[in-house]
Amino acid sequence: MVSREATVLALSLLLLWTSSALSGDNDAEDCCLTVTTRPIPPIIVRSFHYLLHEHGCRVPAVVFTTLRGYQLCAPPNQPWVFHIIRRLLKNSAKHKRQAVSP
Repeated sequence: MVSREATVLALSLLLLWTSSALSGDNDAEDCCLTVTTRPIPPIIVRSFHYLLHEHGCRVPAVVFTTLRGYQLCAPPNQPWVFHIIRRLLKNSAKHKRQAVSP
């Protein structure tokens, strides 16, 4: 015979599992709801990362983090976005080379 505690535990786990499935919880909590169409000044951007459909996001975006810590969502297919990403990657590579050399 199954103990009362095991039954309560099984029912609790089932309840938790179904409540999270019904609420639509997913890993896409950090997704952008909209993206800006206005270019962001490259000088204020510190870093970037992508949030795409593959990450569970409905709106694909490049998220730029500013020097003050704000996160700004931008469309990944715009030329000004490519420019900022290229600038950040170039600066990152330059800093890595400087760190390696004595």
